[in-house]
Amino acid sequence: MSTSMEQICQHPLASIVSMEEDGMTANHIPLIITPLSAVAPLGTLRGHVARANPVWENKDQLLLIFQGASAYIRPGWHEERMKTGAVVPTYDYAVVHGHGHLRIVDDHREFYGLPTQLTDHFESKRKLPWSVSDAPRNFIDRLMAEIVGIEIPLIKLVGKWKANQDDSTSSRSHIALQLREENSTQGGAMADIIESRLFEK
Repeated sequence: MSTSMEQICQHPLASIVSMEEDGMTANHIPLIITPLSAVAPLGTLRGHVARANPVWENKDQLLLIFQGASAYIRPGWHEERMKTGAVVPTYDYAVVHGHGHLRIVDDHREFYGLPTQLTDHFESKRKLPWSVSDAPRNFIDRLMAEIVGIEIPLIKLVGKWKANQDDSTSSRSHIALQLREENSTQGGAMADIIESRLFEK
């Protein structure tokens, strides 16, 4: 699995940017990415939106932004640069941009399988995972009437990042250590990225 796809799996909430009748807008929808195929070599994003949301009727190309880890980097954490004073604060981040056109999931069986697929994605690693089948069928049927299943075969997928990749190995290690000492979830996740060097590719 590519690094960009891994980021989408870890940070599935997409900001879907589209042009609507009243101008540019953004919707925030959790999406899962399916395996690559001949039809969609970059993968297909799948999810659902409220039927009252006009985005599912959009025929234009959409921009999808998946925001990963991010963290403020203090000047004093750049040990080597501090010797000369030629240092400023920076902000590290990892983000993925996807592009594609939205399609409606109109197959009845596939549409009803979407909530299960999404729920299983988020519940699978939890103790006593909840399943869609745990809810009354008439309740699920009522909710299904209020949503539209969507899929977006990706035509472009771009990873963007700033992870101190131009610093030396020792400097990167020191920055990662400082981030971990702040004991924040975002900082720890960014430290993992800085040390992994994945985003240098």
